[in-house]
Amino acid sequence: MGHSPIVTITTDFGLEDHFVGTMKGVILNINPAAQCVDICHRVSSYDVLDGALTLAMSYRFFPPGSIHLVVVDPGVGSSRRPIAARSRQYRFVAPDNGVLSFIFDREEDIEVRHVTAAQYFLQPLSNTFHGRDIFAPVAAWVSKGIGMDQLGSLITDYVRITPPRPKRIEEGLLAGTVLKVDKFGNLITNLSPVDLPELSSGSASPFHIAIHGHKVTRLYSSYSMGQPSELFAIWGSSGYLEVCRNLGSAADALQASQGSEVNVAIG
Repeated sequence: MGHSPIVTITTDFGLEDHFVGTMKGVILNINPAAQCVDICHRVSSYDVLDGALTLAMSYRFFPPGSIHLVVVDPGVGSSRRPIAARSRQYRFVAPDNGVLSFIFDREEDIEVRHVTAAQYFLQPLSNTFHGRDIFAPVAAWVSKGIGMDQLGSLITDYVRITPPRPKRIEEGLLAGTVLKVDKFGNLITNLSPVDLPELSSGSASPFHIAIHGHKVTRLYSSYSMGQPSELFAIWGSSGYLEVCRNLGSAADALQASQGSEVNVAIG
């Protein structure tokens, strides 16, 4: 993993409290050589799908050997398991609640373990801050090079959530949903180029996108192509179709949010 292993941290803790800083302190106390990198701490509270998306959009841009620590954990203190996963290039430490679902789908040769080796936890163990007492120290010990097999037994019944899938209503009509609203008010849908080859092949197929009774009929290749306050679509960096408003919030303009229905009609 190199001299200065990278530990990324993704949480729904926000930045108002001590939680994130405390987790970093735990990691650095165990491994002072670790580099702690914040991915995001404004994942929607308790929203496992939002945490899974946040990780999926970012993890592969880090060097091989990086450890990705994710704490979006509405089940803290319950019987949900702590897990550690290993793919060919990365390590992951997280609660077993589906927050690694996209990783399970995208990474080959994934190996998942139920973390039961209490010698790698902080003691006494609280019931409300497993980010500090379980996940951060386990990630730190992994960054120091302990073998994954020392953490616990292999499992195959780990939790996977199924994100909403687009549905073909009829020929030329596809129903999708808003997966996430980003900070700028862009609506990130679950529609990919595979779902809409007519809009991703460079052809000029006529289309419209319907959200809450409004229709969007423009597809641009950059945000700057839109006129001020114009609503349009774009293939975003996430790989999904986004509905945007130049210099404004599409979410506000369309009164849309996570879970809003998005219908795309071709032709």
